Amino acid sequence: MAGHSKWANIQHRKGRQDAKRAKIFTKVGREIIVAAKLGGSDPEMNPRLRLAVQKARGVNMPNDKIKKAIQTGAGGTDGAEYEEIRYEGYGPGGVAVIVEALTDNRNRTVGEVRLAFTKVNGSLGETGAVTFMFDQVGEIIYPADKASADEMFEAAVEAGAENCESGDDIHEITCATDDLAQVRDALEAKLGEAEKSGFVWRANTGTEVDEATAESILKLIDMLEDNDDVQAVYTNFEASDEILEKLAG
Repeated sequence: MAGHSKWANIQHRKGRQDAKRAKIFTKVGREIIVAAKLGGSDPEMNPRLRLAVQKARGVNMPNDKIKKAIQTGAGGTDGAEYEEIRYEGYGPGGVAVIVEALTDNRNRTVGEVRLAFTKVNGSLGETGAVTFMFDQVGEIIYPADKASADEMFEAAVEAGAENCESGDDIHEITCATDDLAQVRDALEAKLGEAEKSGFVWRANTGTEVDEATAESILKLIDMLEDNDDVQAVYTNFEASDEILEKLAG
C-alpha cells in the first residue's frame, strides 16, 4: 500500500478527519450537485450520483444535507457551474501528484494549487506529466471487522475484483473501472453496504522517501485537501510505517 493510502488510514484511525468534517461535507455536497445535474436525481438510475451519495454516507453527512444537494443539482437552482479539472505535478523528492478538482473558477483554482506546490518546492506540470505512473481503478472499502482477510479476498474474487488488500483497519478491493458497479453490487449483496466506493488513481511506480521528504509531501497533501475546490489528491510516495506513525504523532 502506498504511503498516501497508509497515511489516510492512520489519520482515520486517530480521528484526525473529524476536524475537517465541515470541509468534507462541502466537497461531497458539490459532487452530489454535479452528479444530479448531469444524470438526474435517482441514484438507482444515476451511477455517479449513487457513488456520491455513498461517499456522503461514508463520512456521516446528514441525510437532509444529502437530499438538499440532490434537489439543488436536479433542480438546477445552484448558480455555480462546476468544471472538472485534473492537475498533475511533482512534489518534494520527485514524488508524482495528481489533483482532482471541481471548480466554478478555473483561474482561482489553478493559482491556489500552483501556490501549494511552490510552498514545498514542487512544481505543477502539464496534463499527462505523471498519469503514466498511475492506473485508474475502481476501489471498494469495507471496515476490517466486516470479514476476515481470507473471507474478504474470496468474496472479492467471486465478485470479479482484481485484488483485495486487508489491513488493521480496512479491506481495500480493487477492480477494473468498467467492473466497479458489478463488483460493488455483488459484494453488497453478500456483505452489506460498503464504507465507500469510487474511482481512484493507484500508483504503479512508487517513490521511496525519507522522513523529511515525507513530512513535506504530507504538508502539500494537507494544503491541497484543505482547498474547497480539490476533491481528491493521489501520490506515489512510499514511506515506512514507522515514519508515518511518527509524523502522525
